[in-house]
Amino acid sequence: MSQNHIQEHIDLIAKHEQDFLLHRTSAERLGDSIAGFAGSLPFVCIHLAIFAGWMAFNTVSSPHLRHFDPPPYSLLGTIVAIEAILLASMILMRQSRMSRRADERDHLMLQILLLTEKEITAVLGVDRQIAERIGLQQVAHDRNIEQLSQDTSIDDVAQTIKDTLPSD
Repeated sequence: MSQNHIQEHIDLIAKHEQDFLLHRTSAERLGDSIAGFAGSLPFVCIHLAIFAGWMAFNTVSSPHLRHFDPPPYSLLGTIVAIEAILLASMILMRQSRMSRRADERDHLMLQILLLTEKEITAVLGVDRQIAERIGLQQVAHDRNIEQLSQDTSIDDVAQTIKDTLPSD
């Protein structure tokens, strides 16, 4: 396979991914940005610094400081709980969108595989006919090649898999 052909595939995949990203709503983009930042080391460091500063400010005794959230830091706990709810919601929304994208990829892959199976079956049929015409009887009537050149029932394969795999 030529490098140019490979690059065409890479470009096509990149285009599909770019299209997916471009078609997000502004709310989805905001949620993705927040969820992405929440999963980063700077997010953790900022929170550690805020928590340490909050606790130090509300613990250290000084005549110039007025403690607004003394231990056990109820206000901080409430803020963190609200933040956790919002972050969890944004992360779940992002995961849901990513799951939809994965489903789209799976459907595309299934379509490509089904098309490939049909094409290969057709090519094997033609190859068998060519082998027959040029006198390669052993190849033309090879049992494995004959079986592979028959149409595959996707429904039968799916049912066999379903019957074979253990159920939950």
